[in-house]
Amino acid sequence: MSQRIYAMPTDITGWTVPGVANVQFNWEYDNGRDKLLSLYEKGKNKQWNTNERIDWSIEIDLEDTAGMPDEYVPLFGSPLWDRLDRAEKNRVRHHYGAWLNSQFLHGEQGALICAARIVETVPDIDAKWYGATQVMDEARHVETYARYLHTKLELAYPINPHLKELLNNTLTDSRWDMTYLGMQIMIEGVALAAFSMIRDFTGEPLSKAINAYVMQDEARHVAFGLLALKDAYADMTQAEKTEREEFVVEASYLLRDRFLAREVWENLGFDADECVGYVNNHQMLGEFRKALFSRVVPNVKKIGLWGPKVQEAFVDMGVMQFQDMDPDESFARDESIAEELDRLMEQGRHREIRYMWETDAEQVAETIAVGIAAEEAGE
Repeated sequence: MSQRIYAMPTDITGWTVPGVANVQFNWEYDNGRDKLLSLYEKGKNKQWNTNERIDWSIEIDLEDTAGMPDEYVPLFGSPLWDRLDRAEKNRVRHHYGAWLNSQFLHGEQGALICAARIVETVPDIDAKWYGATQVMDEARHVETYARYLHTKLELAYPINPHLKELLNNTLTDSRWDMTYLGMQIMIEGVALAAFSMIRDFTGEPLSKAINAYVMQDEARHVAFGLLALKDAYADMTQAEKTEREEFVVEASYLLRDRFLAREVWENLGFDADECVGYVNNHQMLGEFRKALFSRVVPNVKKIGLWGPKVQEAFVDMGVMQFQDMDPDESFARDESIAEELDRLMEQGRHREIRYMWETDAEQVAETIAVGIAAEEAGE
């Protein structure tokens, strides 16, 4: 992607992360776990080409980026927002949408590099096989988001500092399980929830399709991480688990704060501190930021990293209500939505795509409204 579409100047065109990891070979080619081998088969069968599966002829209205109402813009309802005219509000929407999709793009490149690292370092041959399918998935996701930003939004932002710090922490650790934990459980877990919000709420067919198809892949990736880490952490000492739980806590706060979008407000010439204050107090966005952990919390619990520090952090963030959600149900829904979207896309029924899952969106909005009302009542 050319630097010309970046909203902010980039001082460098690359980023080098130092680190040394042990490359592991395994000669036991017939030693595989049934569930992981089944996931590997699915990974092979579900490969797709972004040039063929996605209808890139769909035009984007840059004055209505992401096809969502103003209420979803973090500054909505603030004195600053009320002072803006329609053209200025549309500019904010365009930049915020470009910033959000830029972070998806940079996160997918991080996932690409982490998946390649996993193939090198994981000790089990079945995990190496599946990891190889994920490398291809992530390359396709990078290609897709880069094309969307470059040819449709025509605007991009550099990597968010919080995401960059978490990627750095993940990649500089030489232990294979930390790569899994940082990427498969934490970063991709939050990404899945963010993708689902766009998929389920946007009225813009192209963005809906991109996020639905990427989610279909990402659900397999998170399931892969769950299978591998649940087995690995069952044999670890409490001291080893405690170290990983501390990583989960730090990663959770970095991922939460990543959505403050400070760099957008600075670039637009607003008072960044004032805007971050608006974002922190935006009730609907606050509920959405909690919902971002709907995939992370149950998965962290499932792999056995459920010590006091983790639970205290999740209580502090207001996300403990997700602890008993069933990841398999979410994965199945992601799969069915992508398949239904394929059917509608093949028939060119873009109007129906625009209003897909309207009932689900209304249910989520109602849940958020109930949460806000409860907070206001002090419950």
